[in-house]
This record gives sequence, C-alpha cells and structure tokens, in this order.
Amino acid sequence: MNGSSYPAPGSGIVVIGATGSGKTTFSQDLSKILGYRVIELDAIHWLRNWQEADWDDIRSQVDSLTNEPGWVCDGNYRQVRMVLWPKADTVVWLNYPFLVVFARLLKRSLVRVFRKVELWNGNRERFDSLFLSKDSLFLWLIKSYPRHLKEYPLEFAKPEHRHLQVIRLTNPGQANAWLEAISKR
Repeated sequence: MNGSSYPAPGSGIVVIGATGSGKTTFSQDLSKILGYRVIELDAIHWLRNWQEADWDDIRSQVDSLTNEPGWVCDGNYRQVRMVLWPKADTVVWLNYPFLVVFARLLKRSLVRVFRKVELWNGNRERFDSLFLSKDSLFLWLIKSYPRHLKEYPLEFAKPEHRHLQVIRLTNPGQANAWLEAISKR
C-alpha cells in the first residue's frame, strides 16, 4: 500500500502484528469508524490469574462470534487461525519496525504496571513478570517478531488464504492515515 492508495476493509477484519504494536487500540479505532464489534482474542484466551483457556473453547467462541459480518478481531493466535481467517475477508498487518514496536511495548507495559491497569478477567501486568520472567513479553517479542516476518507472507500465499485482502501498514503514521481515509468514506 502506498500513500495514495487506501483500500477499504471488508466486513470481517483480522488485525495482526507483533505484541505491543497496537493491535487492540487500532482495532477499537477501526471498529468505531465502521460501526463493527470488536473481538479481542486476549480477553478470550486469558482467564483469571493468567490461566489460559482451553483452545477448543477459544476456537468455539471465536467461531460463534464471527458468524455474522461486521467484526474486527485483534490477535495473532495461530491456534484459532483455521477458524478465524476463512471467515475474514481482510487482514490488516501492523508490520512496524522492531524498534518502534519495542518502544511501544515498553511504554504500554510501564503504564499498565504503574497504574495497575486491569486487563482481562482481573489480570494485571507485573513488573517482575514483564522483565524478569521466562514469560516476559519482551522475550516473546524478540522471539516472535522475526518469525512473524517470515510466517505471514507464507500464510497469505496459501490457497486457503488467497481470498483475504491484506493491508500491510508499515508505520504508525501510515496506519493513522489509513484510518483517517476510511473514516471519510
């Protein structure tokens, strides 16, 4: 997508990107513009005390929530891709540079820790789990970022995903410009 080309999304939209790239905020903004409902995969995945929901239950919920058009779903969980992507017509990939994502993740995480922001089902991020844990979001970003760069283009090229309109946004300014263009339609 170049600066003068702003494709319109369809009625089933998946927003993907690295952890900390802004998928949830972007999805909420897009859903307000389009009047669509938001499906936040993290809210389905994370139970109280950071317990993970069963993947079959998650897939069942996602399948049910995407039966009718008019939704924006944020999240990268490949465990639900086989349910979600066939029902989608648009994938918005927030494919920002690593340092941009790292800085956004750092800012977001510090705000959440110090303000004790409740996330999903009573969960809150903690400083020790963010920076001093094997489950650190920063370690996850370092491991998953290069994998997504390789994996997504291969996924988009698969016959079962060729129906998807892929909108690749490479920086926050481009993402904001796209949202602005969509809001004027």
